[in-house]
Amino acid sequence: MTLNTGEPVGPCDPGRIPLALTPIHRLLRENPLEGGDVVSSPSDLLIWYRAFTFSLTFLLYTSFHLSRKPISIVKSELHKNCSALMDLSTTSSSQLPGFTDTDCSWKPFDKSNYKQLLGAMDYSFLCAYAVGMYLSGIIGERLPIRLYLSVGMLMSGLFTCLFGLGYVYNIHSLSFYIFVQVANGLVQTTGWPSVVTCIGNWFGKGRRGLIMGIWNSHTSVGNILGSLIAGYWVSSNWGLSFIVPGVIIAVMGVVCFLFLIERKRFFIFTLIHLLLPQEDGGSVCVPVQQLVVVKSESEPSAISFMGALRIPGVIEFSLCLLFAKLVSYTFLFWLPLYITKAAHLDAKKAGDLSTLFDVGGIVGGILAGVISDKLGKRATTCAVMLLLAAPTVSLMCMLVVCGGLVNGPYALITTAVSADLGTHKSLKGNSRALSTVTAIIDGTGSVGAAIGPLLAGVLSSRGWDQVFYMLMAADFLALLLLLRLVAKELTSANVVKPRSGSTSVE
Repeated sequence: MTLNTGEPVGPCDPGRIPLALTPIHRLLRENPLEGGDVVSSPSDLLIWYRAFTFSLTFLLYTSFHLSRKPISIVKSELHKNCSALMDLSTTSSSQLPGFTDTDCSWKPFDKSNYKQLLGAMDYSFLCAYAVGMYLSGIIGERLPIRLYLSVGMLMSGLFTCLFGLGYVYNIHSLSFYIFVQVANGLVQTTGWPSVVTCIGNWFGKGRRGLIMGIWNSHTSVGNILGSLIAGYWVSSNWGLSFIVPGVIIAVMGVVCFLFLIERKRFFIFTLIHLLLPQEDGGSVCVPVQQLVVVKSESEPSAISFMGALRIPGVIEFSLCLLFAKLVSYTFLFWLPLYITKAAHLDAKKAGDLSTLFDVGGIVGGILAGVISDKLGKRATTCAVMLLLAAPTVSLMCMLVVCGGLVNGPYALITTAVSADLGTHKSLKGNSRALSTVTAIIDGTGSVGAAIGPLLAGVLSSRGWDQVFYMLMAADFLALLLLLRLVAKELTSANVVKPRSGSTSVE
């Protein structure tokens, strides 16, 4: 048997396969494929496992966003507790012996600069995330995705729970919460390059915008679930608002280790392994001469950081995402608090209402993928949505529309565009660039995600209007950075045909 795979396959070795394929091993050993089944069944199994990988990676990254959301829900409760007890101390001091107006239920967020302190916590997480993302893609390109992602999820669960334990053990040190946020930001960088690489390995370029638009809704689904879970406990025991999501992402890390299939070729190796003759003991033992592996003369190595930057379009889309993600993450971290202050709602109701923005994000991500597939113009699709988004960011009555227009370009760039550029024709077939390209684009975007909430904390003290002006300016800057690519798409004679759906960057 001859395999032109470019990788060695040892005898009696199915490759790096997790527990997910154990049932198939057992099923095929007990019921050997015969006749026509040999042709049809592997194809059916491949389709089934492609759908399985799509669903599993969707759930894995949903848990990442689910664990990030609680901080935005708990913010209003941290300061609200302080204000409430200080009011109580002035009216009912006789019922609270020893209580003075300097005491507070939750320090250090009882001071007048609480917005800046909350902004500093956001900045700590997002700055660590941005810095770590550049390294994560390079590391992830050189390690088994399944192990790398599983360890990251377990560690993220640990640090998310630690934040909640601050409530349980009555910890009031700002440095403790800053440390937890920085550590969590670093370990969460294992997620995005890993899942995008995995999904890119299983799906080709055909209808990539639609497939990844649907898949990328995990971001909004995670935000919605995180809001609902955190909101359930926020008023009674906000520590559980972090502990429960932390446990969920840790459990999903175990699921990832047991069931994630990194690459389609690992699955194919397993099928070959199962279809070969077996000894009486039930184990497959193939004579070496029966298995010949044809390797390419120069097996491609993982691309360097500078090599990834030289791919046409990477710099423009990265800088565009910086401003697009600035807008998206400002909403992610500050919208519930704004609703609490502007609409005078409690933390739970504000969190529930903020999910409308994420509902719009689901629709916007899918719509951006469908349109870009149809037109074959990724940059133009992003530019039009950014142009329409700018006037809506200050209209809270249009949360669904705003969410769709803001998150549409963000979703398209971080998924389909990243996958297109990671398999760009200039790479000459080298598939080991996807994780690095994804990390560069999302890492640059994460710089904006760190700056946005920090600026929101500073500007909101001067009035919320200042925050919305900042968001509109960021949208326009994101649009300007895409103009060269938009012009190229509209005028080039080599525009990618709609059915391919890939980025038309030469």
